[in-house]
Amino acid sequence: MDPTTTLQSLQVWPVEEQLEFLFRAWDQLVDSGWQPELTEELRAELDRRLAAHEANPGNVVTWEQVIA
Repeated sequence: MDPTTTLQSLQVWPVEEQLEFLFRAWDQLVDSGWQPELTEELRAELDRRLAAHEANPGNVVTWEQVIA
């Protein structure tokens, strides 16, 4: 089955099952050794966020705050 046909078939599944499929497929890719490419843009953003955290480590949001 090609990817387009597979995606069309998944559209009738409940959202929760679609997400479960997506997460399991992603985990399978990672478990097989695949790693996403770290672009220069992404590297710069991660460096910026790390520097901001190191400059002010108390400026954080708890998981409970994120959920709320």
